[in-house]
Amino acid sequence: MLLSGKTVIVSGVGAGLGHQVAAAVVRDGGNAVLGARTEAALAKSAAAIDPDGAHTAHLSTDITDETRCEALAALAVERFGGIDAVVHVAAWDSYFGGLQDADFATWQQVIDVNLLGTLRMTRACLPALKAHGGSVVVIGTQSAVAAPSQVWQAAYAASKGALTSAMYSLARELGPDRIRVNTVLPGWMWGPPVQAYVQFTAHTEGVPEEEVLGRLTERMALPELATDGDVADAVVFLASDRARAITGQSLLVNAGELMR
Repeated sequence: MLLSGKTVIVSGVGAGLGHQVAAAVVRDGGNAVLGARTEAALAKSAAAIDPDGAHTAHLSTDITDETRCEALAALAVERFGGIDAVVHVAAWDSYFGGLQDADFATWQQVIDVNLLGTLRMTRACLPALKAHGGSVVVIGTQSAVAAPSQVWQAAYAASKGALTSAMYSLARELGPDRIRVNTVLPGWMWGPPVQAYVQFTAHTEGVPEEEVLGRLTERMALPELATDGDVADAVVFLASDRARAITGQSLLVNAGELMR
């Protein structure tokens, strides 16, 4: 029970990684406070994770809205007495393309969500985190440190790269308050988004899904993709006291596709 008695805010809870992170928090003895823009998705996730509602709370939260970030932090304190960790899953990852066809107005929106939204949510949690220290875990992307070869997401990668850079400053700034700041960098992660990509590509090309999946796994040192559950387990470790001396670090969870 790595998180026994601890309260963890998880932003961006939907059907994929956010749900898996929240589920892992409860599984490992913690209280999960769920935030996302869609109330129905939050309620569904909370009910699946914690049917009796003893270890979850949720609130509709748009991380571009500072008052909603503050409200989610306040809910955690009111319901469970404090905040021990905040995990940033919320992101805009559905805008595709590179520089030549870039719509910079959309880039600015991506940055507002992925970079500034994460910082807003972190700042809202600081008063509670400072009370006795804690952990901030940012979900980044392997694309922030290595250009993808199959899907162009330049705005997403740039925003997450900026967030990884910000992590170093936050780790130094918040360290004296015993607040640790780390980043998990997933690669191709088997969960709803990648499943949809494999299905769509297979249908478009008229090939079996196994062929598309094979193109991804052939680049891995391990013979299968990491799952969103694997990423959630890495998050739980970094949020826990087992990682009490780890801060300012980026952990690739990618089945060995990229090694640094």
